[in-house]
Amino acid sequence: MAHVLLGVGSNLGDREAALQSVVDAMPGHFHSLRASQVYSTPPWGVTDQPHFLNAVIAAETELTPLQVLEFAHGCELRARRVRDERWGPRTLDVDLIAYDDLEQDHPVLTLPHPRAHERAFVLLPLLELEPCFRFPGQGAAAALLAGLDASGITLHGSLQVMA
Repeated sequence: MAHVLLGVGSNLGDREAALQSVVDAMPGHFHSLRASQVYSTPPWGVTDQPHFLNAVIAAETELTPLQVLEFAHGCELRARRVRDERWGPRTLDVDLIAYDDLEQDHPVLTLPHPRAHERAFVLLPLLELEPCFRFPGQGAAAALLAGLDASGITLHGSLQVMA
C-alpha cells in the first residue's frame, strides 16, 4: 500500500460539494482516509477571481501514481472542470501532492507536486494531517509554511469521511 496526499480545491459552483465529491469517490481504491479541515483561501496566480476552498486528503492505496492521477482527473471531469486558464477559476482541482516518498519527473506527473511547497493553501491543511512532512530537496513543510504569507486563509468547515 502506498501513502498518498491529495490537494483539493474549488472556487466555482457548490465548492463544498465539489470537495466532498472527491472523498465520496475514494472508497474502494483508497483506504484509511483522513481529511484536513477546509480552508477559505485567496486565489493564487490569477487573483481576480473568487476565493477557493482547499483541503488535503491522506489515504492508503494500491493504485500506481498514474492511476491516482487518472482518479483525480476523473473527479475533475465529473465536476465539469474546464481548463481554460492556468491558475484560473475552477469547479474542482485535484492534485496528487505526494505518493509515498517517490520522487519522479515524468512528462505527465511530477512527484512530489512541483509547487506544493510554495503554497500556503496546501501546506496549512497538509500539516494538520502530516505535521512532520518533508518535501525532498525543499525541507520541512512547517518551515516552508513559516516563510509564506498565509494571511487571508481562514477556517471554513470540514469534509465528512466515512469510517
